[in-house]
Amino acid sequence: MIQTVILDKNQKPTKEQLKQIEDAAKREIVFDEDSPELTPEMEEAFRLAAKNRNTHKKMGVS
Repeated sequence: MIQTVILDKNQKPTKEQLKQIEDAAKREIVFDEDSPELTPEMEEAFRLAAKNRNTHKKMGVS
């Protein structure tokens, strides 16, 4: 189950939310056909795409 929580800039997560995050961090990742494990090549392509996106954000390019 996915939960979405929107925090404003100055809001702190509750103890319950922190516990949920800690519990989720302890779980193993389960890969399936909709969310397969990435190959090293796919990871590199993803990393480069994010880097390119972030570079454009810093420059104010859409």
